Amino acid sequence: MQETEGVIKYQLHHSPAIANNEWDITAINCWRTLLYQLELIGQQAGRYQGYGYGNISQRTAGEQFIISGTQTGGIAELLANNYCLVEAVDLKQNMLYSTGPSKPSSEALSHASVYALDKGIQCVIHAHSPEIWQATEKLNLACTSADVTYGTPEMAYAIAQLFNSGQLQQQAIFTMLGHEDGVITFGQNFPQATFVMINALASAKQLC
Repeated sequence: MQETEGVIKYQLHHSPAIANNEWDITAINCWRTLLYQLELIGQQAGRYQGYGYGNISQRTAGEQFIISGTQTGGIAELLANNYCLVEAVDLKQNMLYSTGPSKPSSEALSHASVYALDKGIQCVIHAHSPEIWQATEKLNLACTSADVTYGTPEMAYAIAQLFNSGQLQQQAIFTMLGHEDGVITFGQNFPQATFVMINALASAKQLC
């Protein structure tokens, strides 16, 4: 059975609110637009049943982070109203607490898991790339198991296991074999995280 993209699987406790004036979306929006132009984030009729795909986030303070809203993949350039703040996550209870004008992405739980790995991680990119995903083995990329689906506590725990194994300390990228074309990169800043993604894409395309 084909997985439906964009479905929120965690228990969401969202408080609608206007965009916070203190959110600085200049950097996150610049890099998100580039990823959109590369079709690593987007929405196309022939892909994933027409649902939007991919998302991006930025740590604010502690474990909190700003993330692009659910089903915003098809928007070329986001506004503050297309983001929200994830305030807290309870993996054991599969709960996420957020506030803002948009509900968080369906992959917000996975973003939270990455941020919990290392306080130095300041941004996370979740893209969809058939080229990178299909070249996981040839590129020797870290990956989560095919029986682990996106947006679940199991995915969050699988990400933690990858980090604890040392694989993600060697390369800040992994694919999600249970999430079609799903790839995540992260870093101390957006240029770093984006370069890892683009470098993997270029390497994958050379294999074609």
